[in-house]
Amino acid sequence: MTFILFSITQALSLEPLLNCSEPTNLALLKALSPVFDLRFIRPVININNYTEVYVSFTMYGILGVDEKAQLLTTYIWQHIVWKNEFISWDPEQCGTEEITLPRTQFWTPDIVINEFVSKNTAPFVPYVHVNSDGKIYDYSPVRVVSSCRLNIYTFPFDVQNCTFTFNSYTHTNKEIVVNLNRPITQILKNTLAVMSTVGEWQLIDITAHKESDAGFMLDELIFYIGLRRKSTLYVVNLIIPSCSLITVDLFSFLLPPQSVDRSAFKMTLILGYTVFLLLMNDLLPVTGDTIPLINVFFALCLALMVASLLETILITNLHSSSSRFAPVPRWVRVVVLQKLGCCVGLPPKPTKEHSTDMYPNAVREEIKAGKTPPMPLELEDTTPGELRELGRDLRAIRLQVEKQLSGDQKSEEWIQVASIIDRFLFGLYTLFISVSSITMIWIWVDSDRR
Repeated sequence: MTFILFSITQALSLEPLLNCSEPTNLALLKALSPVFDLRFIRPVININNYTEVYVSFTMYGILGVDEKAQLLTTYIWQHIVWKNEFISWDPEQCGTEEITLPRTQFWTPDIVINEFVSKNTAPFVPYVHVNSDGKIYDYSPVRVVSSCRLNIYTFPFDVQNCTFTFNSYTHTNKEIVVNLNRPITQILKNTLAVMSTVGEWQLIDITAHKESDAGFMLDELIFYIGLRRKSTLYVVNLIIPSCSLITVDLFSFLLPPQSVDRSAFKMTLILGYTVFLLLMNDLLPVTGDTIPLINVFFALCLALMVASLLETILITNLHSSSSRFAPVPRWVRVVVLQKLGCCVGLPPKPTKEHSTDMYPNAVREEIKAGKTPPMPLELEDTTPGELRELGRDLRAIRLQVEKQLSGDQKSEEWIQVASIIDRFLFGLYTLFISVSSITMIWIWVDSDRR
């Protein structure tokens, strides 16, 4: 106890605390022995003074990002500097300005990274550098597995912003104050110079912000790590094949449905797109927080392919069996033939009226029923037999022509409905591909600006 009080009394004087008998390391180590006994207390002469701890790091590599677990794994070289007020010696008297000693012989600040969620598996460094003015330099590698709130909505053009919050675990801001050790521009420059891993992620920026936690009275130094995903792999393996398949399906609308089995071609495309999604499923991020925009794009592509297949089945049926259908309903004629047809550039064709108004009501009924109407009675008496037979044959021929013309007009209307629906879905496809391409390009450019 007397020895400790003596050491503190020496610290209060203006003379150097440590005196070396000779300028050797052994003499300096012997002079430092009283300080080793003070390693259990914070190294300040006045207990009301705070200890300034200076923190910086150099990021050596970005090891990976786990979107599902929301984790960022990095490897950094951590630099921590603080001053031990119990240490001071004359470099000329002791023969050196710096000495390397075991860290267990000195008080070390309990600086932690708040986002740390796993054990540090980096090699343990047992030494610290002690300077003649009392500053202690602690350099150590750290494998940081930190929590990071990842926003993958714009995958694969996403930019993530993760944080490293350095603060003391047990000391308040009245005891330990955390400051930046070197300019943030120098930290970024050193990191980019030594970064060795060339993986999926690219470091774009590092910024720092000083903050005090009023609730826990902690002094915090927050580093913001900006990361950008390298999207070339995903563009080549995901976006380009998907756009190619959807473009082929778009141009399949140019195939004539009445002479080519378009449905088999579209079914083959759907099968190929499904296999493509199954093979590329491992490249897509999995998280329950947000759904990436590219997943929505793939789902819409598959939905449009299925819709185009169903539409092809419908228009093929209209082309092949329209003569057996009932006349086009009025609402279909108004909505599809008139309004939708004008929108897609296929206005309704002028209809030819083939009426039987020249006949009496009873004759019209017989014509509609498919019977050959008899000649009028006034003509039966005055017309020779050959002419009467000829008139009946002509009326039968006229009846068949009327029925055929009526059926052709009905079929043409249904075929026109099929053409309008086909043209409408073709336009919808074109609009979807255009909007998707513009959106992808805009997200890509926006990510580059960041």
